[in-house]
Amino acid sequence: MEQSWRQAKGLFAALMSAPLVWLVFFFFVPLGIVWLYSFGENRGLIDIAFTGTWSNYAKALEPLYLGIFAKSLWVAALTTFLCVVIGFPVALAITFAPDRWKPWLLLLVMLPFWTNLLIRTYALIAVLRSEGYVNQTYRFLWEHASGLMTLIGLQPLGTFQPLELLYNNFAVVLGLVYVHLPFMILPLYSTLDRLDRSLLEASLDLGAGHIRTMFSIVIPLAGAGIASGVLITFIPALGAYLTPDLLGGTDSQMIANVIESQFKRANNWPFGAALCFILVYLTFIGIAIQGLLDSSAKKRGMA
Repeated sequence: MEQSWRQAKGLFAALMSAPLVWLVFFFFVPLGIVWLYSFGENRGLIDIAFTGTWSNYAKALEPLYLGIFAKSLWVAALTTFLCVVIGFPVALAITFAPDRWKPWLLLLVMLPFWTNLLIRTYALIAVLRSEGYVNQTYRFLWEHASGLMTLIGLQPLGTFQPLELLYNNFAVVLGLVYVHLPFMILPLYSTLDRLDRSLLEASLDLGAGHIRTMFSIVIPLAGAGIASGVLITFIPALGAYLTPDLLGGTDSQMIANVIESQFKRANNWPFGAALCFILVYLTFIGIAIQGLLDSSAKKRGMA
């Protein structure tokens, strides 16, 4: 007679004890300490008093930091939107690719995970810098176009000026899209691969056309994958530190860079902890919104 998990409580508790202990002592306890810091005050170089003050959160709501939060939200939202626009066709192409090609295409998507993020970011710097591959190609085309114009008797193009592709907001968004695009493609593919293709064939047979079928059938049915991809792309992009730090200039810093400066250069751990937990609260709000959207979608489906 088979035994259910509810009956094997001892075995279930034994299996769950190790991960629960790890989760409590290495996640919840450090997180709780940082949360306590957010209600503290600096009393010396290394002395922090837990006074229960809300001044750190009040300071985080000043216009300067609200502007940085708003910019971080905008950059993360733009990154997520671009990942959806780029990732959806890629996931769709993998879904309808021949079966023998699917593992290789998925491998190409996951291949960046095999390389450290720092190395990938420095590789992107080599592509975008003034003497990088993009500007070298642009210079090659510029000089040959200028020579061609001289050859046919026209004025040359003039002095070559490299494109400013690094240390600005463009570089930050490009770097974030480059880093987070696989997080969008994989859940989209997982959802699209389970679609009932007979619905697509029926839509096309009824004269809907490919574009209408895409927007009326495919995208609504892939809503769960889109929502999951948006969530796991937006939240890491909002808290990104390394990419804005290496690719962005002084005007391209995000909230994670401000938090890092509070814990290091400014040595203001309570204020840095308050900024951290505002990000945590925003994350909880995002997860709650996704849960509400999922529940409403399920209710509409049942209706």
